[in-house]
Amino acid sequence: MTAPSPTCAVFYDGSCPLCSAEIGLYRRQDADAGLTLIDISQEAQALPDGLSQAAAMARFHVMTSDGRVLSGAAAFVEVWRTLPGWRWLARLSDRPAILWLLERTYRGFLPIRPVLSWAFGKLSLRR
Repeated sequence: MTAPSPTCAVFYDGSCPLCSAEIGLYRRQDADAGLTLIDISQEAQALPDGLSQAAAMARFHVMTSDGRVLSGAAAFVEVWRTLPGWRWLARLSDRPAILWLLERTYRGFLPIRPVLSWAFGKLSLRR
């Protein structure tokens, strides 16, 4: 897959209600159209070289406009860097100690993501 330009490609699990809600928030905040949002829960989606669908479904990934593939906390920081109202958070988070802490927090979140996503989906249906 060639690097999208000048956007940041965001690979997300569209089958996850929690992930979809987060992407919806990013979509609403993306006034500069700096994100290309790609639902990788669909089988036919092209992924960057070296990134399998299973790996993309298990962990948040983005591809920068220069073709770098980032995952986890670094991927979130890249998204925040792209969104006009979130750039302050990217600047704060892009420090080694903060990025390390965010990555550890994200790794702690991943095992409970299925349960949280299920609960979020159930609560969303009640509205």
